Amino acid sequence: MTIEYKNYAKCLKVLSDETRLEIMDLLSEGEMCACALLDQFSITQPTLSYHMKMMKDCGLVDSRKDGIWVKYSVNHEKLDELKDFFQTMAKQNTTV
Repeated sequence: MTIEYKNYAKCLKVLSDETRLEIMDLLSEGEMCACALLDQFSITQPTLSYHMKMMKDCGLVDSRKDGIWVKYSVNHEKLDELKDFFQTMAKQNTTV
């Protein structure tokens, strides 16, 4: 199995931003529309769009159109992949 360090690094870079980390926390409670996310922060809509694009580009967040709204949710498959990566590292350190 080849480890995709580049992909993990991209996700970690995305999550290193406080706002994006908070967005992930909010989305962990369930799907949210962009307007509901925007209400949680003191940022502009273009800034939120930038954060969401970064999160979507690395695969941490999925989006779907619902009429005129865009709704976002956590991509649990990608999050589980990242979690498994850390668990594998943790196991390797305990067996030494």
